[in-house]
Amino acid sequence: MADRFSNGSSANDDGGLGSDPMVSGFDPTKKGFYNGGDLKGLLDKIDYIQGLGTTSIWLTPSFKNKAVQPEDKSAGYHGYWVTDFTQIDPHLGTNEELKALIDEAHSRGMKVYFDIITNHTADVIGYGEDPQDARKPYVSKDATPYKTAAGAEFDDRDYAGKDTFPALDPKESFPYEPFLAEGEENLKVPGWLNDPRLYHNRGDTTFQGEDSFYGDFFGLDDLFTEHPKVVDGMADVYETWIGDFGVDGFRIDTMKHVNDEFWQEFGPRVLDFAKEQGKDEFFMFGEVFDTSKSFTSQFTTRNKMQAVLDFPFQDAARNFASRSQGAANLEAFFAADDWYTDADSNVYQLPTFLGNHDMGRIGSFIAADNPEADDAERVARDQLAHELMYFSRGNPVVYYGDEQGFTGPGGDQDARQTLFASQVPEYLDDDLLGTDATHATDSFDTGHPLYGKISELAALTAQHPALRDGAHQNRYASDGTGIYAFSRTDAKDQREYVVAVNNSKTAQTAAVPTYIAKRTYSRIYGDAGGSAAEAKTADDGKLTVTVPSLSAVVYESSGRIPHSKAAPAVVLQEPATAAGDNGRSGRIKVAADVDGSSFYEVTFQARTAGGGWEPIGTDDTAPYQVFHDVTGLKPGTAVEYRAVVLDNGGHTSASAARTGAVPSPVLAMQKPAEGSSVDGKVEVSATASPEKSDYTVSFERSVDGGDWTAIGSDSSSPAYTVFDDLGALGLADGTPVRYRAAMSVPGAENVLSDIRTVVAGEIPQPDSVTVAGSLNSELGCPGDWQPACEAAFMTLDPADKVWRLTAPNLPAGTYEFKAAINGDWKENYGAGGAFNGGNIVLEHPGGAVTFRYDHATHLLSPVYASQQPGAVAAAGSMNTELGCAEDWMPACDQAQLVLDPADLVWKLSVPNLPAGTYEFKAALDRSWNVSYGAGGSPNGANIGLAHDGGALTLRYDHFTHVMTAG
Repeated sequence: MADRFSNGSSANDDGGLGSDPMVSGFDPTKKGFYNGGDLKGLLDKIDYIQGLGTTSIWLTPSFKNKAVQPEDKSAGYHGYWVTDFTQIDPHLGTNEELKALIDEAHSRGMKVYFDIITNHTADVIGYGEDPQDARKPYVSKDATPYKTAAGAEFDDRDYAGKDTFPALDPKESFPYEPFLAEGEENLKVPGWLNDPRLYHNRGDTTFQGEDSFYGDFFGLDDLFTEHPKVVDGMADVYETWIGDFGVDGFRIDTMKHVNDEFWQEFGPRVLDFAKEQGKDEFFMFGEVFDTSKSFTSQFTTRNKMQAVLDFPFQDAARNFASRSQGAANLEAFFAADDWYTDADSNVYQLPTFLGNHDMGRIGSFIAADNPEADDAERVARDQLAHELMYFSRGNPVVYYGDEQGFTGPGGDQDARQTLFASQVPEYLDDDLLGTDATHATDSFDTGHPLYGKISELAALTAQHPALRDGAHQNRYASDGTGIYAFSRTDAKDQREYVVAVNNSKTAQTAAVPTYIAKRTYSRIYGDAGGSAAEAKTADDGKLTVTVPSLSAVVYESSGRIPHSKAAPAVVLQEPATAAGDNGRSGRIKVAADVDGSSFYEVTFQARTAGGGWEPIGTDDTAPYQVFHDVTGLKPGTAVEYRAVVLDNGGHTSASAARTGAVPSPVLAMQKPAEGSSVDGKVEVSATASPEKSDYTVSFERSVDGGDWTAIGSDSSSPAYTVFDDLGALGLADGTPVRYRAAMSVPGAENVLSDIRTVVAGEIPQPDSVTVAGSLNSELGCPGDWQPACEAAFMTLDPADKVWRLTAPNLPAGTYEFKAAINGDWKENYGAGGAFNGGNIVLEHPGGAVTFRYDHATHLLSPVYASQQPGAVAAAGSMNTELGCAEDWMPACDQAQLVLDPADLVWKLSVPNLPAGTYEFKAALDRSWNVSYGAGGSPNGANIGLAHDGGALTLRYDHFTHVMTAG
């Protein structure tokens, strides 16, 4: 992050905008404003950067930003509020200084990657009568469809990826009429960005469902990426930076919030242009903030991009190195890498990382996960995480400052400290790892233990390229904490490296399988606890290794893997719809069994009727498999597969062919929420995967177990929605109502969704709810498991219809219990809210605990005061009425709720709030780092309140994250 790395010139600190921080955005005492770093500072410190073993520099967005967005009370130091995509932000320097940085990097054999944005621009467009009013609730496409300039309704998804997009009109086409304030009509560059018709204009996203594609991020103008002019315009912008400045690659922001068709055109086009400029190694990787491989991989398979940031790896690495989760979890994680394998890419291309500028730093995670650990243990865990990242598959990314032990209390602004001396109070009290230094001084210490460790790891992988690019084969995993071992093998060199990492706090020994029996392996990294520097594999090929606590060792074979004399036999398994596709469809799992245990590469091929064999991916580690993306084919289409194995002696053999069929699409209900109470008009929606613009989804309703009745259909994607008028049925309170979706697809007749069951009107509450279990005697009952004991009865809160019981001093121990209804066992709910389900287990540390039961979901859960945030504010447009200096102030004392120890609900009573229409969110810990909006959604839409004047109580439940006013 250039603004936070090094300040090479104070002349550009204010970006030429003057001394007022609310105009220039420069205030080095605030973490949300420009702090002074620039491109000249990066160039001045390039020796320090290269000393880490860095081969590429990825810059956070460096284009000219809207310096300050008053609604956010912060500045565009991070680069994500772009107004001019052709100019370097003046706070960071000039286009010429960027060219100098790139040229110097190239002269050292290093590359420079740009962080780019295609999803949105700065917040310039306003809605309604007030051009400054850009923060509006999201309006769905089903509630208000897009209209052509002539007033005809249409679905934009029918035209995405095509050149026949309908003509639009600002006054006619959108749910909100877009306005540009006087003086900002031509603020954006290139000029096409000033056309308000090229934006979605639907209001703020809640980051879920349809609006995650169409909504504004906190007011940022969301581009109409389905429109061909936006695709062409963005491609032209970024091709210019490649051609004129020599940029070597792009990290692409918010990729999952942009439609598939955009990437399917943008990615290949930009890559072709780069190759025309002689950049054969040009590299693009997207930000897909998700930990499911079946989801993140679709951007490299279906959407034709080269790579995505490996968020699943970050989660797995933290779990292993910081949280001490079992080694088998890490083994299972790497075994699922084949989701990324296709004809032109695989998991080896993915950039791996341990923390970043949004989620927070690895040092912060380690400190939070190990509060009792001393500095030595925290540094060791940090080094272990880096060892795992550098030695395993993928391209390691180091977030600046991690090499200096930076921590911080969280993500976003709390993870964006300066490497130069800071004046930000929130940074000055950080407890850095591996040093006594603070952020009050420069942090370019090449003697820091983490800087030294990262440099050592980079040098070793440069000396032994197989540790960077070789096949990654799972070898061994301990039960519980301990050793995870894998091997890395280069297909040409055929020398095997064995890596073993240990997350136990004691030394561990394991016999690790290898490709070679009776062969000497030399330790090239790590301390083996006094054992020999060389070891020999046994007759069965196992290498016995000892790994000290919280560390790693690496062994190299003394020679090549012996050549096979003939290719092994290969048998193709029955192709089948991929399990674990995270509720989606469109993948076929194709796997092969290979008769042998040496180094092999298995290439999978596919063909349809009348076609030739085409490669669909090559796997170089067992188990051999690919997950073939067949979303381009019609459901029911027959696909023939075969596998061809190449051994390390150059011999090949092929399997017999087997046939699979393209699976039916999956329909998944989205609304209403399972177990919720509904009344009047009910929104009923579903999604289809894979999505096709020509789908039509029908919806059906069943009342009280009766027949299914059609209630409507919708053809507008990505969320298919109808509105059911339950009020017209006159149903009694408590009547169960079921909903489902269906569609007819050629080759996949009668596709049905899951069923959502809700209750009409108010959910009838029971007479009593008991926490009945092995803790009853501790609660004052004469014995345990007594559903009629009043001492274990819960109390219904009429404000949120939640039953609660607080045990002020429950002794430490392991307890089991259920929710018993109406004082007996006839109706009871256990784990997961299941009727007559298994016991709920509680490992209780001793002290107060509050039990919480929701009769809509039947979930009974223990809640602790220690799980609560440090503070909760109702931050919104009524803050000045509460006595705050201004609105939307999460740190304002008068906006803070108070935790009620009796029920662990946060509350704020306002004796006399003036009548008016207000909006607010729940902001935690006196900042915007963590907030919850409508429905408890993280960073969700504003909560609306139409208030008649007078007393008001605000409530926040941290279990659901829902804030209410009433």
